[in-house]
Amino acid sequence: MSWDWLRDALQWLFALTMWPTGVYFLLANTAMLVLICIAAAHFSRYLRRSEHRGEDAMAASPVSLGVTVIMPAYNEAAVILTSVRSVLDLRYPDHEVIVVNDGSADETMARLKDAYRLVPDDRDIPGRIPVRGAVRGIWRAPDGAVPLIVVDTDNSGRSDSVNLGLDLASKDLVVMVDADSILEPDALLSVSKPFADDPERVVATGGVVRIVNNSRVQGGRIVDVRMPKQLIARIQVVEYLRAFLLGRTAWSDLGALILISGAFGMFRRDVLIETGGLDADSIGEDFELVMRIQRWILEGRRDHRVEFVAEPVSWTEAPSTMAVLARQRRRWHRGLWEVLWKYRGMLLNPRYGRVGMLALPYYWLFELLAPVVELAGLVLVPLGLLLGIVDPGFALLLLVVSYVFGTLVTLAAVVVEEASFHRYERWRDLGATLLAVLAESFGYRQLTAVWRVQGWWAALTGKQQVWGVMTRSGFAEGDEAAEAQAPRT
Repeated sequence: MSWDWLRDALQWLFALTMWPTGVYFLLANTAMLVLICIAAAHFSRYLRRSEHRGEDAMAASPVSLGVTVIMPAYNEAAVILTSVRSVLDLRYPDHEVIVVNDGSADETMARLKDAYRLVPDDRDIPGRIPVRGAVRGIWRAPDGAVPLIVVDTDNSGRSDSVNLGLDLASKDLVVMVDADSILEPDALLSVSKPFADDPERVVATGGVVRIVNNSRVQGGRIVDVRMPKQLIARIQVVEYLRAFLLGRTAWSDLGALILISGAFGMFRRDVLIETGGLDADSIGEDFELVMRIQRWILEGRRDHRVEFVAEPVSWTEAPSTMAVLARQRRRWHRGLWEVLWKYRGMLLNPRYGRVGMLALPYYWLFELLAPVVELAGLVLVPLGLLLGIVDPGFALLLLVVSYVFGTLVTLAAVVVEEASFHRYERWRDLGATLLAVLAESFGYRQLTAVWRVQGWWAALTGKQQVWGVMTRSGFAEGDEAAEAQAPRT
């Protein structure tokens, strides 16, 4: 039996797709490089005026806008006391903390009760935002010594827990942080400064998220920043720098920021309530919320904006096993697809300005479609070489524009971050970062492409989303016993 028909079909397919694939990767990496350059210019301006930001005045001001920090927690016993302590000790004149225990099956609630000597609270729930989880009880620190409220609920998911915290919030600004996060001391001052500078226009700000794995924590503070021990976590450090720090800084400067990480975002409470809070049915709830706010701004022709703040940092624990990372990336890409599809009417619609004409096309082309294009190239190019119908020179060119150029772009991101903020003091950590840049292209990138396509396929076929378990190793505390003592007042 002759296989000439298959060879002819493949030859036609390669002729049709190879050059567009090369152009695609060239454009994708060039677009990221442009974003990195925009972010570099932003950091240069930011550092020049860093001594005149006025944070000390804000810290002492009695008229600074009050902040409610909402922390949903599900089975976070390993990290909950450190996280709550870090938030309570933030340098800010007026902030409260609401922890929503989302039906944890571990000792999360018990540890909070013991550490803070919580007593029952009989306050009413306003009901401004509908929630699904039944409230088992509301607790507070005794005598108002610590501005902490803990709500114990049936398990209903992170978004529903945040909505309950939002309904109970009493301050003008609301911050959402994950229970596996540690905020730097000036986090609230920095992320709230755009609100203080332009209170009428700014409605939301996002902060930087970095990886805490292997860094040393004491008293709810990062006292020694280190690169993670596992290569898989080190590569995620590089990813976070490229996408979460530089990418979002650039989109903010372009006036088209459409994603604020759920691990560290600040919002005007009245805007959140008016727009309905988080969508409890959305996998990408943080992305969906910012998209809804941007649509609310642009359709109403409101003079508002969403900003990103390059410092300070929320430190979070990243997946350190392949199984957990795979679940995370499937969930992220599924959420990306569902939100982009939900707001597809904004794509290339001049009514939505830079969001519709710039940011959304980028996310559709270079975020959503990227793993499909990459996996197709990984299959077709070797097959074409094997059959002798792909020119080796062209295959090499494709390798250069996709992987070599991509690696150089990531290296540029690391250089910009190191020159601007220099978070890792040890030479060995810098060397580990550079090795992670190289390692990302060999196996890791291909695996994440597979997982992302699996997440997209699960969404398209209507497969039920299973969140799975994010195993926490806990923070590297200098003295774990001291963490369980009564907090400072």
